[in-house]
Amino acid sequence: MKKLSHLDEKGAARMVDVSGKDVTERIARAQGFIAMKATTLALVETGEAKKGDVLAAARIAGIMAAKKTSSLIPLCHPLAITRASVDFTLSHDPCGIHVAAEVKVSGQTGVEMEALTAVCVACLTLYDMLKAADKGMVIREITLIEKTGGKSGHWKASGAR
Repeated sequence: MKKLSHLDEKGAARMVDVSGKDVTERIARAQGFIAMKATTLALVETGEAKKGDVLAAARIAGIMAAKKTSSLIPLCHPLAITRASVDFTLSHDPCGIHVAAEVKVSGQTGVEMEALTAVCVACLTLYDMLKAADKGMVIREITLIEKTGGKSGHWKASGAR
């Protein structure tokens, strides 16, 4: 079993010391899905949601969340992110919105948590913007798709697109 780096020899939580790691370009991609009724998706497609442009709001929220990850996840390092993007693909089968985030940094630790946080907050923002029309939406399948850089190098989820 691999030792967890966020625990010290006594099992107490700690922030990992990354000062000895090389600075490398690191990129992480994550994705998720928010399932909804067809009528709710139609509001997004036509731009008729009561709260306005839901995709623009969710995109900005996701990018802001990536930048604030260390404030949300207790042991994450604050990072000088060099790029963060959030994109959406509308889907009729299954009905909902695919959310994808990519985050990049030149640093001593990866940006997996930042990419995952961006997807989570973008999905939550979509829910908030559309809940008046559909309280039954389901956020699911939030997952890391790919990461590059650092000591462990390139990793890609099996079956990732």
